[in-house]
Amino acid sequence: MAHDSPTPPPSGRTSPSSRGSGGLTQGLKGRQITMISIGGVIGAGLFVGSSTAVATAGPAVIVSFLAAAALVVLVMQMLGEMAVAHPDTGSFSTYADRALGRWAGFSIGWLYWWFYVLVIPIEAIAAGEVIGGLAGVPGWLPAFAVIAVLAGTNLLAVRNYGEFEYWFALLKVVAIVGFLVLGILAMCGLLPGSGTSGISHLWSDGGFAPKGPLAVVAALLTAMFSFQGSEIVTIAAAESEDPKKNIKKAIRAVVWRLGLFYIGSILVVISLVPWNAEGLAAGSYQAVLERMHIPGAGRIMDVVVVVAVCSCLNSAIYTASRMAYSLARRKDAPAAFAVVSRGGVPRNAVAASTVVGIVAVLANYLLPKIFTYLLASSGAIALMMYLVIAVTQYATRRRSQEPGEVRMWLFPYLTLATIAFIAGVLLLMAVLPGHRLELWLTFALAAVLVAVGVRLQRTQGSALTAADGTEPPAPHGEEAGHRTESRA
Repeated sequence: MAHDSPTPPPSGRTSPSSRGSGGLTQGLKGRQITMISIGGVIGAGLFVGSSTAVATAGPAVIVSFLAAAALVVLVMQMLGEMAVAHPDTGSFSTYADRALGRWAGFSIGWLYWWFYVLVIPIEAIAAGEVIGGLAGVPGWLPAFAVIAVLAGTNLLAVRNYGEFEYWFALLKVVAIVGFLVLGILAMCGLLPGSGTSGISHLWSDGGFAPKGPLAVVAALLTAMFSFQGSEIVTIAAAESEDPKKNIKKAIRAVVWRLGLFYIGSILVVISLVPWNAEGLAAGSYQAVLERMHIPGAGRIMDVVVVVAVCSCLNSAIYTASRMAYSLARRKDAPAAFAVVSRGGVPRNAVAASTVVGIVAVLANYLLPKIFTYLLASSGAIALMMYLVIAVTQYATRRRSQEPGEVRMWLFPYLTLATIAFIAGVLLLMAVLPGHRLELWLTFALAAVLVAVGVRLQRTQGSALTAADGTEPPAPHGEEAGHRTESRA
């Protein structure tokens, strides 16, 4: 379409009608944004990793997921209030910059970029193991192949990311709906040949909470990290034709998405499979399907997992590049990251994010201990992001009493309760031995970034020139880069 590859005006400036977010195209369609908002919270963690949470808390893990879902719903409502008012590809990083100071936007922006850069190797390695096992080749070959394909599509146009993510998300939704239908039939005793039925496993294997209340709290951490990705829609919506409409639609649907996909799936798992079953370690979905005597359950889940990890990797490349682009627009990252192609893609940001991800993949195979520390350094970033969103919304709302299209419920009480809850979870990480390394490494990285951000704020002031939600003028490099690639 014309708006995906616009012809620059004679002055060399970007046509406002063809571009959104100061240089990026409005290339994502409503259906793609809808599926991105749905697929953002569905990763391999649901299909496979949720078994860890079940083993930690037993059937009471449902309480952990309900608490985590409630937190995400509250955070997304707060983020939605700000995003609908001022759609921006920098999302919460830009809002923190305006409400708390440049140091806040700088540090949380780079932390978020680091988080998603490390998602690239995690998902690539997972895809490589599954595809390599099926094809009988070393896992590193398909791992790099998947990165190359998805990075290549992200480099061409944002609509490629949107189209890939649309079909990835659709396949994940179909898999979950199919699983839920089979699960409900089995629970009701209506699935012919099923080896399991009823809901007795909710209490018959040592009780509802066999490991006690502390285990339920510990499983909360796994559940919370499983929900990471809901916020991506506020980043992607800035490149759609109607950002405010798409964000409002996604925010309204977050409750039923989490309830149906996660809570529904976990309820099926703990109802049909003993929480301490040996087969659960291979993956929660696979364990249920095998007990239902579904033919080829292992192969079915291999395909679903590959789709899920490719979806997460695709989103990781997109999200990391857009955050790098936004940071560059605010002069908090190299100016080259703000240069966009003729198709409105920040190719330098995409390439740099992908390269760092590839280096991390190499570290996994060559220096696994170093890779472990790299992953640990991102362990608490999701919680920090939620905390920054809540504090930013509180500060923003206190300054502006004008009613918005989306409003946080029971402000300021629910906002303050959310801040207190997140602080409590961070304290819990400091107490639980298995999470201490993650917490302290993330804190150390955050401390360095905050120090750099404070120094930038003191020496250069704020890079944002408007208080009404608009970004500063595009860097000179963006226009120059746009003209160069247009001639090419």
